Amino acid sequence: MIYTVAEQREVIVEMLDLDLKIKGRVTNITDYGAFVELEPGIEGLIHVSEMSWTKKNVHPGKIVSTSQEVEVMILEVDPVKRRISLGLKQPLQTPWDAFAEQFPINTEVEGEVKNKTEFGLFIGLDGDVDGMVHLSDLDWNRPGEQVIEEYKKGDMVKAIVLDVDVEKERISLGIKQLSGDPMESGAAGEIRKNSIVTCEVIEIKDGGLDVKIADSDLTAFVRRADLSRDRDEQRPEKFSVGDKFDARITQFDKKTRRVSASIKALEIAEEKEAVAQYGSSDSGASLGDILGAALKQQGDD
Repeated sequence: MIYTVAEQREVIVEMLDLDLKIKGRVTNITDYGAFVELEPGIEGLIHVSEMSWTKKNVHPGKIVSTSQEVEVMILEVDPVKRRISLGLKQPLQTPWDAFAEQFPINTEVEGEVKNKTEFGLFIGLDGDVDGMVHLSDLDWNRPGEQVIEEYKKGDMVKAIVLDVDVEKERISLGIKQLSGDPMESGAAGEIRKNSIVTCEVIEIKDGGLDVKIADSDLTAFVRRADLSRDRDEQRPEKFSVGDKFDARITQFDKKTRRVSASIKALEIAEEKEAVAQYGSSDSGASLGDILGAALKQQGDD
């Protein structure tokens, strides 16, 4: 049987399999894509959306050139309309697959801040892909909405790879993970509720004191009502930045990351201990006598 040229073209088109990789030559470039000759007289179209994994809203002429030989994948064949849809990016490994291979979870990376949004920072990474640092992954102790103001476009930052979702084309990064969780590392790992710690005042507020716990990176808050057992002494303004004092941990919540300390709670605990050790006021000893005995014992020690 002898086929006409048109019939030969139809046979070839029908024989093309989806997902077949094939080489061709770029014959024409338009605003919406590029035409590629697969066989003499048979052309397919690479739509601009199928030209690059990462280059969006770029003119096709900046990706391919006329007469260039390219490898494409058959995406769709319509024998009736005699249309062949091609993909230029599909034969290539996705940049997210490549990134995941080169930078596994927990790897440290560096990139430029490309954008700041209400959700976090977008960081430009190797392979022409972006990763996002969510607000919650900027700092262990401070609110992300506050910390993000310290960054600006163009800043070079380091981060840790937290997750790579190839299907959703998302890379999650963390900046706070560059350093250990202050609630777990060093001396903080030994702190629990009711622990006695030394605090250093770092900020004075109307409602109390922000303090740093000695030998750790932990910060805590001491409410005004917890500054003393004596109500007349519950005055934040009597303290200065840099002052140190002992207090008792009254809240240590790793989930909410809240740490509270109390001078008042420590004073009450010490009083109870003194009463238990040196006598009871019920036996005729005054509270002053009991505390005096406790202080004398400490001095003798």
